[in-house]
Amino acid sequence: MTPPESPTAAHTPGATPPRDFPIRRGCPFAAPAEYAALRTDDPVARVTLPTQREAWVVTRYDDVRELLSDPRVSADIRRPGFPALGEGEQEAGARFRPFIRTDAPEHTRYRRMLLPAFTVRRVRAMRPAVQARVDEILDAVLEAGGPVDFVSAYANAVSTSVICELLGIPPHNLEFFRDVTRISGSRTSTAEQVSEALGGLFGLLAELIAERREEPRDDLISQLVTDHLVPGHVTTDQLLSTLGITVNAGRETTTSMIALSTLLLLDRPELMAELRQDPSLMPAAVDELLRVLSVADSIPLRVAAEDIELSGRTVPADDGVIALLAGANHDPEQFDDPERVDFHRTDNHHVAFGYGVHQCVGQHLARLELEIALETLVRRVPTLRLAGDRDQVVVKHDSATFGLEELMVTW
Repeated sequence: MTPPESPTAAHTPGATPPRDFPIRRGCPFAAPAEYAALRTDDPVARVTLPTQREAWVVTRYDDVRELLSDPRVSADIRRPGFPALGEGEQEAGARFRPFIRTDAPEHTRYRRMLLPAFTVRRVRAMRPAVQARVDEILDAVLEAGGPVDFVSAYANAVSTSVICELLGIPPHNLEFFRDVTRISGSRTSTAEQVSEALGGLFGLLAELIAERREEPRDDLISQLVTDHLVPGHVTTDQLLSTLGITVNAGRETTTSMIALSTLLLLDRPELMAELRQDPSLMPAAVDELLRVLSVADSIPLRVAAEDIELSGRTVPADDGVIALLAGANHDPEQFDDPERVDFHRTDNHHVAFGYGVHQCVGQHLARLELEIALETLVRRVPTLRLAGDRDQVVVKHDSATFGLEELMVTW
């Protein structure tokens, strides 16, 4: 089912024709050249999405933050003007209702369910366990020997293991979770393919929910079942949707960040040497890498519930609008020499985790995983290098999360 196109976004005779939606291709370490052109010439631009519907994109830092904090803007995927980048996402999202695609008070309720597990204090307490898991994964990689696909063997293994252990999901098949996200997050997947992929994940989660009702454990699923499902605060379907998006979002963005960050460090050995010489730089380095790479670039999809004005342009009510995070994070008005990777950058108030009430609930855990995964790699594998030609590295540009399909490395 295709939602009706918003009449205000439709092209009218004599109006400036919409641009094509800018797809991130080429160099994975820089925002597309179109973003810079848009910021200068058309910072609130009308575009044609891959679905052939029309929407607006916003590329300036101040506009992105204003848009994402404006209460007149909706994240509800059920709205007709919602700017989904794939037909499968639109239809499956409207069916399964992930809480990141809802508005208050519904969004607030689900977010508060998860917040206690992702506080700074709780995440800090997880450091020894995450470090042990990362060492275990790297031990296995080194023992198997190279060349190896770094994305599968390390990046995905780290991110998936951590989120599964937090929730209490047996990480028996790490590639299963990667496949679910690959299909459900692809702009080319059909609604049937997305529903089938999510159905497999929900089937696994439903079994675990039933088990935790009978025998609670010390994990997040047990906590949510005991505190929210059993008292009737949420239904099983609502809990499944919340857990599903937590698994998908919690592993996919971190997988992409670990892989892309490693490629960047391999491309720029002086940065690798800087981290090896001064490991205390790692927290600042992670934030700079988050800014530069902006893997969740086009995840903030919104609909204007009322007419809103940004940079002197009016986005009409019921039109879709997308906050391009990489555009904001490479805005020279906010970041001096934004294409430069500077681990000593101060006042790095990037929006890689979004902004406003929908800002990523798991950002503290993501930072911890990135710090440990990268520091351990830099320290323990000083001879890490690409196993093939640099131009053979395939960038993933048709997914909700920007990243790499494969990265062959050896040492």
